[in-house]
Amino acid sequence: MSDIAANTFDHRQITRPDPALMRYYLLVSLLTGPGFFFAILPLFFKYETLRYRFDDEGISMSWGILFRREIYLTYRRIQDIHLTRNLLQRWLGLATVSVQTAAGGSGPEMSIEGMLRADELRDFLYTKMRGARDHLAQAPAGGAPADDALLARVPEGGAGADEALVLLREIRDALARQSAAKSES
Repeated sequence: MSDIAANTFDHRQITRPDPALMRYYLLVSLLTGPGFFFAILPLFFKYETLRYRFDDEGISMSWGILFRREIYLTYRRIQDIHLTRNLLQRWLGLATVSVQTAAGGSGPEMSIEGMLRADELRDFLYTKMRGARDHLAQAPAGGAPADDALLARVPEGGAGADEALVLLREIRDALARQSAAKSES
């Protein structure tokens, strides 16, 4: 991604899918043959009512006329992000960004359809996802204490210190004392 593209991408401006998504829906409906009208109506209403909102805490997606559906995901809950493009989507320059959480389902929690700059959106979501978890330290495999460099970034119980990290620090210190006591005996 070039510096110019990175500077011009603003996630807050994404509120609706690109109009090319309606062309995609039209082409998909045409491929159903005689079922065209049954296929295009729900897709048309979904396109017309589909709204996105990106704020500092997460992503919101809503759509529907009779049965309004809304999904809100915080960046902290995001587990994985997938970018998909089928043949028609590539031809129209579109992509679908699928966001997965640890909700237990096999499919994505949210599919952001009709994105022209999906690569930049995926990179933004990865950045926000990692930023939300940047303060969490994980112990390496084998039960070794957590990395001191990760824990050192959080103040020792001062205002704003994350309780989980304080607890991890205490566990690390207790394990270190226990290991030192075993090696002395």
